[in-house]
Amino acid sequence: MCQLSSLKPQLEELGVPLYAVVKEDVGTEVQNFRSYFKGEIFLDEKRSFYGPRERKMGLLAFLRVGVWMNGLRAFKKGFMGNVLGEGFVLGGVFVIGRGEQGILLEHREIEFGDKVNTEDVIRAARRVSQELMPLVRK
Repeated sequence: MCQLSSLKPQLEELGVPLYAVVKEDVGTEVQNFRSYFKGEIFLDEKRSFYGPRERKMGLLAFLRVGVWMNGLRAFKKGFMGNVLGEGFVLGGVFVIGRGEQGILLEHREIEFGDKVNTEDVIRAARRVSQELMPLVRK
């Protein structure tokens, strides 16, 4: 997430806000997350943003080398997660365009800690239409 936060100045310059949507706030989890994420954070208690079917990774995830490597990378950078709450839901990164543009970038985690390519994020953010919406005539 701190890689996405590093893009905040570029995204602001393009007029694209940086948001996070989290599914739960256990203890001080969201407050702790703020030190890693510089955008606005929304709590989706109903999990509407996560879609009709949440994508999960079960206990077999701990047998995947990539999961261990991603966890080690996060630990080395000082991120200390917790074992409370629902920890098996996979996340993602979306760049959502204005109006009818729809989703310009969709990156869904394949395994825990799977990161989006930040160049792809900037490329998609540049595609967000900067045009003004047509004014309604009276």
